Amino acid sequence: MVKISRITTQKKSKTRYNIFLNDGDSEKYGFSVDEAVLIKYRLRKDLDLEASIINELIQEDTIHKTYTQVIHFLSYRMRTEKEIYDYLSKKEVDPAHIKQIIDKLIKEKLIDDKQFAESFVRTRIQTTNKGPMLVKRELIQKGVLNTIASQSIRAYTYEIQHEKAYKLAEKKRKQVKKNSLRKQVEQIQAILMQKGFTQEIVQDIIALIKNDEDKEAEWEAIIYHGDKLFRKYERKASGVELRNKLKASLYRKGFDFELINKYIDEFVES
Repeated sequence: MVKISRITTQKKSKTRYNIFLNDGDSEKYGFSVDEAVLIKYRLRKDLDLEASIINELIQEDTIHKTYTQVIHFLSYRMRTEKEIYDYLSKKEVDPAHIKQIIDKLIKEKLIDDKQFAESFVRTRIQTTNKGPMLVKRELIQKGVLNTIASQSIRAYTYEIQHEKAYKLAEKKRKQVKKNSLRKQVEQIQAILMQKGFTQEIVQDIIALIKNDEDKEAEWEAIIYHGDKLFRKYERKASGVELRNKLKASLYRKGFDFELINKYIDEFVES
């Protein structure tokens, strides 16, 4: 057993204290603790400490320091339980300490995966053009349970999805307006699926686009692509061979045979 001979405040941190011990022969530095640990264990000069208590104090202080680091980590934004676990694991914190810290954070409601998921979905709705399936995938990657993620994305209503998906589709359509309608549909469908919109929404948006078919725009598109292909093939082919090459290429670009034949009849010599 040793006795506390002195307690001094650290120069760089006024909330941390150096504990000096005397074993009866001489005084030496023992360990340091945070103010919270000092108060909890009522540490004071001349207090007798057994080796087991000293070890407990050191462990308690280690947990407290790590807990303080986690609080700082949480100050930037909300975190999931998994994010906290990964953060502490990277710091090689004792697994037993990790559990204690996470249990304390949950008890104090400083981490709450349900609350995190609800906030995350609201933010994604307000600041991105991502659909609910992609947002749900992000939540699961952050360690949120599938049941909680599924419940949270209910905030992503049909109306919200439809508005976002339609704006995204219109933006994409402007970028690919020189393509055939079929090609436009394929490209828009791909981007909507990639962004995580539901099958129902994708089908509804595609239906709107198909109903909005502009025959004049389709004709301008086939002239644009047909002329490019004609310039590409005319040096190496002519007559029937040239016409067949043009037909095959224009069909691959999504134009229907009726329109292709019309273009060839009007612009390509027999």
